[in-house]
Amino acid sequence: MHIKQAVLETVCGITSVLPKNDLPEIAFLGKSNVGKSSLINTLMQRKSLARTSQAPGKTQTINYYKVNDSLYFVDLPGYGYAKVSQELRQKWGKMIERYITSSPTLKLICLLVDIRHEPTENDRLMYDWIKYHGYKVLLILTKADKLKRSVLNKHIKMIEKALKVADEDMVVAFSSETKQGREEVYEIIGNMSIS
Repeated sequence: MHIKQAVLETVCGITSVLPKNDLPEIAFLGKSNVGKSSLINTLMQRKSLARTSQAPGKTQTINYYKVNDSLYFVDLPGYGYAKVSQELRQKWGKMIERYITSSPTLKLICLLVDIRHEPTENDRLMYDWIKYHGYKVLLILTKADKLKRSVLNKHIKMIEKALKVADEDMVVAFSSETKQGREEVYEIIGNMSIS
């Protein structure tokens, strides 16, 4: 997959009407501070199209990035961020649910989990919830550059076991710093968006 063009086309807040797109959509979901914006920028080969922040919980909207005029990357709000009110967290959850249950062209959900740590309860709930809605999951294990190569496989297996990852789902260790896993993600997204 060669990225020639990527633009932020639509931003939807809590009360926005979600767009009805004809093109395939690939959604990105993960807890706050898991490196979602960095991953999206790395995939789109842009430094700061998706805004990164030192403060978790920056993505509070659903952001639609049109890629190569052939598909959308859909950046969903981060979950599990403690410093926002319970009410706001619930609204974000409803927004994510509304998107996932109503998008007619959603082909794949990429769930991001930090490779260094055991998945959180929120990660487990999110994985189970995505599967309940019948989607395949591309599990992207971020921050792979922070671990020694010798322990990568051990951490991958630990996360797969904790989430009870289904055989049909795919797992990629990823680093925005070294670009590890980028080509694998491109290939999976390319295959899913044309199927």
